[in-house]
Amino acid sequence: MDFIFSTGSLWSYGIERCFELAARTGFDGIELMVDQRWDTRQPDHLRRLSDQHHLPIVAVHSPFTPSVPGWPFDEPGRIQATVKLAQALSARVVVHHLPIRVGWIWIQVGQKSLPLPVPGWDRGKPYCRWLECDYAALQESVGLILCIENMPTKQILGRRWQLHHWNTPEEIVRFPSLTMDTTHLGTWGLEPVDVYPRLNGQVCHIHLSNFDGKEHRRPEAGRLHLDRFLALLARDSYRGVISLEMQPDALDAGQSDDHLVELMTASLALCRVWASTPEIGIPVPVGWHPYASLQGVRNGRDNSLSRCIGRPCAA
Repeated sequence: MDFIFSTGSLWSYGIERCFELAARTGFDGIELMVDQRWDTRQPDHLRRLSDQHHLPIVAVHSPFTPSVPGWPFDEPGRIQATVKLAQALSARVVVHHLPIRVGWIWIQVGQKSLPLPVPGWDRGKPYCRWLECDYAALQESVGLILCIENMPTKQILGRRWQLHHWNTPEEIVRFPSLTMDTTHLGTWGLEPVDVYPRLNGQVCHIHLSNFDGKEHRRPEAGRLHLDRFLALLARDSYRGVISLEMQPDALDAGQSDDHLVELMTASLALCRVWASTPEIGIPVPVGWHPYASLQGVRNGRDNSLSRCIGRPCAA
């Protein structure tokens, strides 16, 4: 099972630095998040980085905002532009989002700006029509997999809002290939280990991160039982890749690169242990610390993690 690093995890850093940190950590490849920065959309530069750091670009994530200089404003246009970039990079997967179903306005409440949905304003209708009429033809014409991603809920004024079309396990299976985002499931109070079997074997790509009230936390830091989920994937002989997609603050962005690499290495090593144990999930042991020696985790030798498998550790 291959684990790749989403450059969206450090969207506040330059793309070259993302490659360097991922290589130092020992990831198997890269998921490229396309955004406003030109160097996320220039294939010659990206191929040089891939070759330099020996990290294949496995997946490309279509930009989820229209404000990308030089790219189409509409969602179908951005997806097609992303497909061309992915083909130029020999990537296997293009990730894109479900259509948004509401528009909103922003209101100021004290020091906070809050989005307020506007009833009757469906921003996603044109994109929905394209998905229903033209999407299958695009998928058949390209030599890669288009994977549509489940989306989170928004908590507004104490209520959960469904902001996207087809954003339930029962509805999203209308699409043949899915990106399953674990933290997005967490916003709905859903466990990935419970949802995965309901998606009919259509999961071809995974965004892995935890949820603790905030999205995109490190895999070991949150409420979701990702140990059980990765064990389930191992039992199911899952053949896609798993992309660690976090937020910069979850990785303490802004501190030293050595500190970031320690955090990333700890998360990656633990995920690999979880994915290598298909019989049972291994919870994070009490007292396990992310800065402990990790060489034993990688090689299966005794250390603060492997000693605790199956029993609690003393703090």
